[in-house]
Amino acid sequence: MTSAQTDHPSPGADDRIVELEVWSDVACPWCYIGATRLAAALDGFDRRDRVRVTWRAYELAPDAEAGAGRRAVDALVESKGMTTEQARHMFGQVSQVASGDGLHLDFDATIAANTFDAHRLVHLAGAGTARGGRVLRALYRAYFTDGVAVDDVDALVRIAEAEGLDAGQVRAGLADPDSAAAVTVREDELLAARFGITGVPFFIADRKYAVSGAQPVGVLTELLRRAFDGPEDH
Repeated sequence: MTSAQTDHPSPGADDRIVELEVWSDVACPWCYIGATRLAAALDGFDRRDRVRVTWRAYELAPDAEAGAGRRAVDALVESKGMTTEQARHMFGQVSQVASGDGLHLDFDATIAANTFDAHRLVHLAGAGTARGGRVLRALYRAYFTDGVAVDDVDALVRIAEAEGLDAGQVRAGLADPDSAAAVTVREDELLAARFGITGVPFFIADRKYAVSGAQPVGVLTELLRRAFDGPEDH
């Protein structure tokens, strides 16, 4: 577990709230796994009601063409210069890990996408709220299991409606390139660069303690414990 530069004061009262920020990308299977493990860690954490999770945007492929409708396997072959067999083997390994966390990833159905609008949708839903978390999980399921193109506005509106958002407001928010949600996505990415984040998922508690990658539930639980109690004395 590493420490991250912090702008926040040292821990105070016992009833304080820990701010947990998680950088992730909708098109990142390890982020889906990491989010699932974080949910398990929070479910078993005795101070769960005092942890506020904020989902922050990170685009692994910001230049990906929106609306291309290509299979993820084909996009990976092209971008990484590997064979189809190599790509399928890599996806198979990830799918096997995910199945251990109760997730079904169908890479044959997965459509490569530009994820900027998906990130905007999370912010429109409230990236620091329970609803924002539900929208993010719905986006993961849509992308990795249901074969939904998450850079299609109509698909995003349907996902938003299913989670209780107003379709008209969502559509308007996604149509405005200078919306508050668009600005916040860019701010998230600038903040990631400031913290030196080069891969996701990445977890920072109170901007003081950090772990990277789809860590086991126990590691994420320890991150939360350390944020509340500080490092253990040895």
